[in-house]
Amino acid sequence: MNSLPAEPAAPRPPRRRVHTKARILSAAGELFLSAGYARTSIEDICTAAGYTRGAFYSNFATKEDLLLELFDEQAAERMAELDRLATVAGQLEPRERARRMVEALLRVEDAETGWILLFLEFRLLAARTPGLAERVAAHDRTVTAAVAVLLVRVLPELVPVGAAAEQAAEVVLAAREGLLARTAAGGPAAEQLLTSTAAMLAGLMG
Repeated sequence: MNSLPAEPAAPRPPRRRVHTKARILSAAGELFLSAGYARTSIEDICTAAGYTRGAFYSNFATKEDLLLELFDEQAAERMAELDRLATVAGQLEPRERARRMVEALLRVEDAETGWILLFLEFRLLAARTPGLAERVAAHDRTVTAAVAVLLVRVLPELVPVGAAAEQAAEVVLAAREGLLARTAAGGPAAEQLLTSTAAMLAGLMG
């Protein structure tokens, strides 16, 4: 029996288009972080990137699509950092591993603060915008699944595969956003709350 012909590989986008998209993403990220999502227009992004609205719409259908792609990039970078930490923490005893992993998941580095504040702004907007809430929920599910896999890998003795891992990831991520909302100004109180929350969640896992 003859096998079916292989599907042709999807053509790669021209290098120039990849460069254009990267510049638009970079310009948009800087504007979103400095002015916020709602106060940044597509026109602002095009001007900052040095392109026309046509260039924007050849890469993104909407401003929401652009921001969600930026969030996906940030999440991927964060997961790569946590994956490296997981490798280092693998030699510790389970409870200490749990404490360090949860604290790493909760901690918001200075460079991340603007991004998470931006995500909180977008989440509130999405809650009032039909259709957008589900797109944010889909992003949440993707990040939650990735964190669940990481928890199972680092803490197999404490976090079993399946629903328990997903639930643990959901709680940790929700706590992370809550911590930032309460401690955006930083300082000793923020560090103390982080330590207390990490200890409590790690204890629940154990």
